[in-house]
Amino acid sequence: MSKICISGHWRTWRCCPVIFRKNSRSLCQKEAHVAGLSNILLNLHKNSVIMARDLFNRYIWLVDTIHRAGKITLQEINSKWLRNSMSGGVELPLKTFHNHRKAIEEIFDINIACDRKDGYRYYIENSDDLKSGSIRVWLLNTFAVNNLINESQDLKGRILPEDIPSGQKFLTTVIESMRDGHTLRMTYKSFWKPDEYTVEVGPYFIKIFRQRWYMIASVPSRNVLRTYALDRILSLETTENTFSMPEDFNPKEYFQNSFGVILDEKCPPEFIELKVYGTKRDYFRTLPLHHSQKEIKTEEDYSIFQYYISPTYDFIQEILSHGYEVEVVSPSHLKGYIRWQAETIASR
Repeated sequence: MSKICISGHWRTWRCCPVIFRKNSRSLCQKEAHVAGLSNILLNLHKNSVIMARDLFNRYIWLVDTIHRAGKITLQEINSKWLRNSMSGGVELPLKTFHNHRKAIEEIFDINIACDRKDGYRYYIENSDDLKSGSIRVWLLNTFAVNNLINESQDLKGRILPEDIPSGQKFLTTVIESMRDGHTLRMTYKSFWKPDEYTVEVGPYFIKIFRQRWYMIASVPSRNVLRTYALDRILSLETTENTFSMPEDFNPKEYFQNSFGVILDEKCPPEFIELKVYGTKRDYFRTLPLHHSQKEIKTEEDYSIFQYYISPTYDFIQEILSHGYEVEVVSPSHLKGYIRWQAETIASR
């Protein structure tokens, strides 16, 4: 019989196989039990995520349906609801409907009111807010369209969304940081620098521009504000350090004189006039380049639009993208620079 040392004492090998087999079986049972619990928890998590997503889609559908109808009764809502696959062929009970109303007000700050004098018709009380270009409206429209596409399976191949690097996987972390006031430790890879770098930031606000999410954040170590594209972030984690956005800081005013998300102190805002030819004018009228745009002169074959804006890199690229249909009238230094850019492109 062989011997083995266990806890400083020599024991015979004869007993060990029995002990090992028993412990091994016990260990396997424990591992199987833990694995089973893990699978249960994982499934519960998945189910809770699905339930939360389904509820969220219900809220979006309800807001969109009432908003488009103007005023609508619960019976009319249920008539539309039963044609939706989310219903499962079951009407919305009155109690559930009121619970949804309450949740919608808490999440979106949208009040679904009831006009009892007009046959108990429901309507969006602050409907004018849904006509503004806020992030809330963008989210509502996005999810409403997504729900509609999912309901129209035969249309999926005929609706072609643009594939964009949104960086949305970091969006929740950034928003939580803004809410809780904790800084973020970020590893970032800029287009303008060869190497990635790590920096601690305090996010002030986020902005969408050209279908990309951007975070405007303070850099405590340098006492400056910087703009970061979320899709250029490599890693992001919340720290225990805190920060606060100054009370007098206004995010809407930060890019007031910018075309997009570039803020350059070397490019102060100035009056810029563009001559726009032919039908291109209609595009400018329906989709202004900047909120300061004014059509100050209209002729048969061209119009002149005036802006008060910083002539930053992104604005110059926008002008160049329109080719011969857009010409800089003033200031002269910008006109000369655009001409030089066009000549450089033509000479290549």
